[in-house]
Amino acid sequence: MTTRRTFVKNASALAMLPLLNPHSLFAAAPLLDKIGLQLFSIPKLLDSDFRAALSLLADIGFKEIEMYGPYPFTGEESRKGWESLEPQLGFKGSGFFGKTVSQIKSTMKEFGFTVPSLHTDLDTLDTSMGALADAAHSLGSAYVVLPSIPAGRRKSIDDYKKMAVLFNKIGADAQMNGIRFAYHNHGYGFHPVDGQLPIDIIFNETDRNAVFLELDLYWTTAGGADPAELMKKHAGRYKLVHIKDMKQQVRFKGDGGDPSQWIELFPYMSSAGDGVLDLPNLLKTAKDTGVEHFIVEQDMVAQPEVALKRSFDYLKSLEG
Repeated sequence: MTTRRTFVKNASALAMLPLLNPHSLFAAAPLLDKIGLQLFSIPKLLDSDFRAALSLLADIGFKEIEMYGPYPFTGEESRKGWESLEPQLGFKGSGFFGKTVSQIKSTMKEFGFTVPSLHTDLDTLDTSMGALADAAHSLGSAYVVLPSIPAGRRKSIDDYKKMAVLFNKIGADAQMNGIRFAYHNHGYGFHPVDGQLPIDIIFNETDRNAVFLELDLYWTTAGGADPAELMKKHAGRYKLVHIKDMKQQVRFKGDGGDPSQWIELFPYMSSAGDGVLDLPNLLKTAKDTGVEHFIVEQDMVAQPEVALKRSFDYLKSLEG
């Protein structure tokens, strides 16, 4: 039986709790539960020592990994295109870095990573969905992602209309194979062509239940668009976000459609929280509109052990 004395004693003890630890009862939940990394952030380290690279990411605290191709099943033309860039890039490793899918799966598990998404090329998505889906299922990947539309296939509005048709076909193929297709917008597509915005063609002429998107906060801003407004306008379409910050507000000199314009803006990239993007608002908007995976991408970043840790620590500090 609870006596008056016991009741008063218990009530007094409860009243003291906030005084003993004022944050214990009212601490805000973190904005992001899991933070991922796109491996293109550290390609040279992966190329030279794959395990050391993953160990670094695990020590920082990353939990999700997004991989990039080409893969063993990638078509010859796409593989040759990648190989032609190797002297420029300064590394060769990509895809599964000379390992089998089962070896990659085992290594990711060893370091505590999940692999929600795989970047790949258009030809692989169009002609090798079966092999791509097999790899995705083995690694537990829900999404296969096109990082960009080849330059020769986005020269006109008619090209974008054809691409929308192909995206619908790829999206349906992905669904039949038990995975999801997403398109990663780069910096192009946000300037009118023949009175239309190319990005609107992608949104309006594709199946919202089969074609999803990955939003790159940096490149979208550099293209002159507002990432928050895009996410609100197209709630439910964006399922993944690439996070990097911008030292100062910069825009492409042109339409953002060629690698030379991208490379020109590389020096303006910064670790999350060190730039001018309103990341707390953008990431909250992303969560509210259906984004599932939050992936740091700092393309070929120098001193990853410093830069990536700064991004991770900042993002972990954000409260929901």
